[in-house]
Amino acid sequence: MEIGMSEKLRSAFWQHPTTRLGWWAVGLAIGWLGFNIGSSIIINIRSRMPSTSENIVLINYGLLMLLVGLAAGIVALIALLRKSRRERSWLVWASLLPGLMVIALLIGEFTIPH
Repeated sequence: MEIGMSEKLRSAFWQHPTTRLGWWAVGLAIGWLGFNIGSSIIINIRSRMPSTSENIVLINYGLLMLLVGLAAGIVALIALLRKSRRERSWLVWASLLPGLMVIALLIGEFTIPH
């Protein structure tokens, strides 16, 4: 029997996350994306302003952004590998990307001299 298009779209991959960990991973990934957009706006505005002593705030903002991205990747990985209820949603798979990007950034930062 041939599977129709409606049957393919009902697969677990195309559905929303079904576990609490899956939703946490998606929420953290959205938060990381918001931090990145905010970072771009702050850098754009700051480049037009004279230098001030707000560097500690910007450093903390950047560290928080990295931690949120790393947390999104770790939570998504746990949700995907958990034996009891494995998550299969594409949103959770996409939530792995912030963690991978943060890891790639950190590897590049510590291995490439500058």
